[in-house]
Amino acid sequence: MNAVSNEFDVAKTVKTTDAAAVEAEVSSIFLDLYPDASTDALKVAFRDAMTLYRGEAAGVHACDTAYHDIQHTLDVTLTMARLMDGCERSRLSRELITEREFRVGVITALFHDIGYLRRYEDTPQAVNGAEFTKIHVSRGADFLREYLPKLGMPDMAGIAAALIHFTGFEKPIASIRVPGQVYRVLGNLLGTADLIAQMADRCYLEKCRDRLYPEFVAGGLAKQRQPGGGEVVVFESGEDLVRKTPAFYAGTKRRLQEELGGSYRYAETHFRGQNLYLEEVHKNIRFARALASAPDMSALRRLPPGTIN
Repeated sequence: MNAVSNEFDVAKTVKTTDAAAVEAEVSSIFLDLYPDASTDALKVAFRDAMTLYRGEAAGVHACDTAYHDIQHTLDVTLTMARLMDGCERSRLSRELITEREFRVGVITALFHDIGYLRRYEDTPQAVNGAEFTKIHVSRGADFLREYLPKLGMPDMAGIAAALIHFTGFEKPIASIRVPGQVYRVLGNLLGTADLIAQMADRCYLEKCRDRLYPEFVAGGLAKQRQPGGGEVVVFESGEDLVRKTPAFYAGTKRRLQEELGGSYRYAETHFRGQNLYLEEVHKNIRFARALASAPDMSALRRLPPGTIN
């Protein structure tokens, strides 16, 4: 497969570097569930998200985090819509996902990493958005509290600000307070979408080596400060990060199954019995295990799309 395929989703039907293509698919899923609903809020949210990520909004720098980029944002948003569709169609949850909840799920997914974007008013100024890694979720929550009222959804602002924490590690999942079981379901779906979308990416391992590791360095995650003042190296290099990916996935499986309620299974309902996300995740992890014993990373040859879209 050529490099162009690296721009597509797990079903190879939607170009995840193309906001219009993702918006069209998300809207199609939405209208299949709610034929009489309005997509106006979704249209505005997609437009505003892309304006911010491209640096076309006043007071905000363009996205400069190479891993947490536009493609990742769009991929997570598409995955979230598919999981909500599968959840609603399966009705394994007793809570109904209405068009109102679907909208807030999509909007929160679109802005789940908005906290990485640097603002002109930030003090002190960061050189790269990855410096906000440890606090980007809280920054995103602050954004959503201000943004949802602008979409005419003031009653959902606090809910969205809580849901975004299901994508991060600042708060234990069980401690996140939401006003009802349906929103815990949404939070579990969102946290799941964030994990499986990135780990199912065809270029996931190349992105870990070349893009995520530099973000970890900038964000202070490549080293861990000890209580006595010393430091322990967590990841020595991008290659070391790839080698440790299978161990990371072991923890991720527990998070997906236990903390996020096994929500990944709703992809099977959406795809009529096949979980394309888990299939691609497992391929990547098998490859990472093989690379762990290889003399070098020369087998990682896929070219991820550019980060400016």
